[in-house]
Amino acid sequence: MKEFQCGSLVPGCEWHTRAEEEAEVMRRAVEHMRETHGETIIRETMIEAIRSRIQKVRDAA
Repeated sequence: MKEFQCGSLVPGCEWHTRAEEEAEVMRRAVEHMRETHGETIIRETMIEAIRSRIQKVRDAA
């Protein structure tokens, strides 16, 4: 399971997402950046910043 906490990139944002695949976490994070934070252009640096903050988490029992 992979997880991205938006607050690790955008201070104060409490949004987070989890998915089995990193690609799905990335898709959701990019969608969140567009819809919530008004990012109209997602640059490679933004993709790298998101990817570097994705954590591997244990599945909840």
